[in-house]
Amino acid sequence: MRSTQIRQTFTDYFTSRGHQPVPSSPLVPDDPTLLLANAGMNQFKPYFLGETTPPFPRATSIQKCARTSDIDNVGRTNRHATFFEMMGNFSFGDYFKEDAIAFAWELLTQGYGLEKDKLWITVFENDDEAEHIWRRIGVPASRIQRLGMEDNYWSMGVPGPCGPCSEVNYDRGPAFGKEGGPAVDGERYVEIWNLVFMQFQRGEGDKKGNFPVLGELARKGVDTGLGLDRLAAILQDAPNVCTTDLLLPTFHTVQDLAGRACPDEGEEKVSFQVVTEHARSIAFLIADGVLPAKDGRGYVLRRLMRRAIRHARLLGIDGPVLPAATASVIGNLGSVWPELTTQAALIEQVVTAEEGSFTRTLAQGTRLLDAAISRTRHSGSAALPGETAFELADTYGFPLELTVEAARDAGLTVDEDRFAALLNEQRKRAKDGGKAKTAEALRKMDTYRELAARLPRTEFLGYEHLTAEATVTGLISGGTVVTAAGQGTEAELVLDRSPFYAEAGGQIGDTGTLDLTDGTRLQITDTRYGLEGFRVHTARVIEGELTTGASGEAVVDAERRAGLMRSHSATHILHAVVMATLGEHARQQGSLVEPDRLRFDFAHFTALTPDQLHQIEQAVNGHVLDDPAVRAWYADRAEAEAAGAIALFGEKYGDTIRIVDIGDFSRELCGGTHVAHGSQVGAFRLLSESSIGSNLRRVEALTGHGTLRHQGTERRLLNELASLLGTRPADAPGALNQRLEVLAAAQAELGQLRAAELRSQAVQLAGTVRPADGGQLVAQRVTGVTPDELRQLASETLAQLPSGPTAVILALEHSGKALLVAAITPHLLGRGIQASQVIARAAKTVGGGGGGTGALASAGGRRPEYLDQALTAATEDATALLTQ
Repeated sequence: MRSTQIRQTFTDYFTSRGHQPVPSSPLVPDDPTLLLANAGMNQFKPYFLGETTPPFPRATSIQKCARTSDIDNVGRTNRHATFFEMMGNFSFGDYFKEDAIAFAWELLTQGYGLEKDKLWITVFENDDEAEHIWRRIGVPASRIQRLGMEDNYWSMGVPGPCGPCSEVNYDRGPAFGKEGGPAVDGERYVEIWNLVFMQFQRGEGDKKGNFPVLGELARKGVDTGLGLDRLAAILQDAPNVCTTDLLLPTFHTVQDLAGRACPDEGEEKVSFQVVTEHARSIAFLIADGVLPAKDGRGYVLRRLMRRAIRHARLLGIDGPVLPAATASVIGNLGSVWPELTTQAALIEQVVTAEEGSFTRTLAQGTRLLDAAISRTRHSGSAALPGETAFELADTYGFPLELTVEAARDAGLTVDEDRFAALLNEQRKRAKDGGKAKTAEALRKMDTYRELAARLPRTEFLGYEHLTAEATVTGLISGGTVVTAAGQGTEAELVLDRSPFYAEAGGQIGDTGTLDLTDGTRLQITDTRYGLEGFRVHTARVIEGELTTGASGEAVVDAERRAGLMRSHSATHILHAVVMATLGEHARQQGSLVEPDRLRFDFAHFTALTPDQLHQIEQAVNGHVLDDPAVRAWYADRAEAEAAGAIALFGEKYGDTIRIVDIGDFSRELCGGTHVAHGSQVGAFRLLSESSIGSNLRRVEALTGHGTLRHQGTERRLLNELASLLGTRPADAPGALNQRLEVLAAAQAELGQLRAAELRSQAVQLAGTVRPADGGQLVAQRVTGVTPDELRQLASETLAQLPSGPTAVILALEHSGKALLVAAITPHLLGRGIQASQVIARAAKTVGGGGGGTGALASAGGRRPEYLDQALTAATEDATALLTQ
C-alpha cells in the first residue's frame, strides 16, 4: 500500500465516523512555547486546555512534525526520523477510551489488513479500564504489557489535562530483534499508534517532574497519533523508513551521488540514511519559512543541514549534496504537500548557500586540524589537546565529531574531558557576567510581585483616550515599596486607570504628565510591564510630594504617541510588503517602534538589492496613499488562526486576542496603537538595510514628520552642493562627476610628479653608498616624505645601486614618532638574512617594535629624540650581517 493510499484510508475512515478533517498546521507553530510543531495535537492545544470552545466535537488530521530529540538515533535504528507525518484522530469531550481503542483496532486490522496476532499493546501500569477494553476486543493478555509513567503517561508539562496512554505495537519478526514484546525490544516491536486519554487534571510539578493529579476532567478528551513512516515500512515490507516510498527516491539520489549502493550494515549505512532522512526535514522546514540561524528553530535547521553535509563527506561525496537531495524530496512529495513545490526555488537557494558556507568552514577547519595533528604527533602525545578541539569548534564552527573522527584516523584520541571543561567554563563566564544584573532584576521582580499580589491590574484606556482621571495605587522608590516620594525623586508607580501604553510588541512605552489634585506634578518618562499584565509607570517628581492614594489627571504626550502610531502601522504595512516581495519566509523577527522612526528585522538569506529596496519603499508608500482602513477587533485564538492572522514567535497572547487589519493585505495579532487610516502614516522612507546575523536582515525607516525632516535635510544639502558647484540642483550630479574626473586626472598627474621626485631623491641617496665588508650600505636620515613613501623610497634607492649584497636603512621623524625602514637584496636573503634583523635593535632604541619579513621591514617608536642613535645601531648591525 503506497503512502498516498495510507493517508487517504486514514482520512476516509475517520471522516465517515463524524470527524472534521483539519489541514496540517505549519511546522512553525502559533505557540510561543514551541520552536516547531512536534505533535498532531499542537494546533488543538487551546481546545484541550479549555482556552477555546472547539467548533466540532471530533477531528482528524495529518500533521507535519519535526522533532530532533532522537536525532542521534536516525540511521542507527530502522524507525527514528526528525520529520514525520502524524495521522491523528481527536475527541474534545465526545468519545473516550472505548471508541478510541475500537477505532484503532478496526482501522489497523480491517482498513490496513495488519495481522491481529502481530499487534502488541502497552497500557499504563494502573489503567485496568484500557486493558479490559483491549481484551474484550480480542487481544490476549499475553500480548498486553503494562508500563510506567515514562512510557505510558502524558501531560503538557504544565498544569492542565493529563492522562494514561495506550500504544499499539507491531511485531516485525525475529530478523528485527529478540522476543519479549515492546517492553523488551522497540526495534522488533515497533510502536505505530499512540492513544492518549486526557482523563485527569494535574497540578504544578516539582523540579524532578513529579506532579499531583487533582481529579478527573469534566470533559475527557482523546489525542492519538499514528506514524505514517512506520506504518508505511510495515505495509511495504521495507526494512527501514528510508526504503519506503516516502524516502526511497531520495535514498537512490544519495546513492547515485556516492557512486555506490548503501551497505546492509555498518557506519556507511548510517551515513546514507542520515543524509536521506535529513534532506526531507530540511526541505519541509525551509518550505515553512525556517532559515538557518545561530539559535532557535533556525539552529535546528542548520544542525540538520550540517549533519547531512558531514555524513555526505564521510561517504566521499565532495560536491554539493543538499540541492539534489532536497530536489528529490520535492519531486516525490510535492504533489501531497504543495508548499514544497511553491518554495522549490527558495529551498534550492538556501541549501546551496548554506552548503557552500559550511564547506568553506570544513576546509579551513581541516587545514588547522591537520596542522594540530602534525604537532601532536611530533610531540609524541597520543591525544589531541582539548584546547585545540575547543578553538576549532568555538572560533571556526568545526564540529567536535569531525575532530574526533580525524584524530582517530590519525591514530590519536581527543581530550574530550578538557573540551567539556572549557565549554563549561565559557558557559559559566557568560552566566557569571549576568549575575549582578540578574540579582538586581530578581530584586525588582520581587518588589513587583509584592505590589501585584495586593493591587488590581490597571485598566488601560489608551486605545480610545489620551487623558484619564487616575489614582496612584502603588509606589516604588529605591527598589522598595514606599508610600511617598519627594520632589526630584525618580519613582515607579501603579495607577488604577491609565492612558499610557506599556512597551510591548516592539512599540516603546508612552510618556507624558500626571498632575495631581494636591498640586504635585510628575513627568512620566516611561511605561512598561513589570510583570505580565502589571503596568508600571516611571516618573520624576517635578513639584510637590507624591503619595499613594493621590489622584489627578494622567496625560499622554499626544504628539509623541501620534508618531508611534504612524511607525507601528507602517511596520505592519512593511511586514506585508516584505513577505510579498521576498516570500513567506521573510517574516518579522523583531522590531523597534519609535516616534516617526522604526527598525524592522526579518528572515532572509541574502542582502536586498537596490531594486528590491526601491520596490519595497514604493509599495509601502502605495499602500499608504491608497488610504486603507485600519481596524482592530477581538477574537479567541482559534478564530484568529482561522482568520489567517500572523502571530509573532516569542510574543505571548491571552485567551482573547486583539487583531489589527490594514486594508485587505495585512492582518496581525497586535496589542499596539495604530492610526485610523493608512494615509495618516504619512510619507515612508527606507534609510538602510544590513545584516544582523546569519540569515537575518534589518531595515531602518522613517515615517511622517521623520521623513519630512529627512527630506528637508537632503534638500538643503543638495541646494548647498549645487551652489558650491555653481549649477542647478537637478544638474548637481553631472557637475560633480565632471569635477571628480578633473580631480582624478590632477591627482594622477601629481602622483607621477611625486614618483619622479622620489626617484630623484633615491638617486641622491644611492650616491651616499659606502662599502662594507661583504657588500655595500646606505644609511641616511631623510625628511619630506610620508611613512608610506619611506618604504617606497628605500626600495627605489636599492634599485638604483649596483647589483650585489646591499642594505638600505632610512630613518624619518614624522608626527612625533621615529620611523625606520630597511631594505636588502636577494643576495642577503640567500644567506638567510631578513630585513627585520637589520632594524630589530634600532626599534628598541626608539622605544618601539618592528614588523615585516623578507626583503623589506619597518619599525617605529615614540622616542624620536633617539632616532640618530637608532640609525647608528642599525648601521652597525647591517655591517655585521654583511660580513657574515
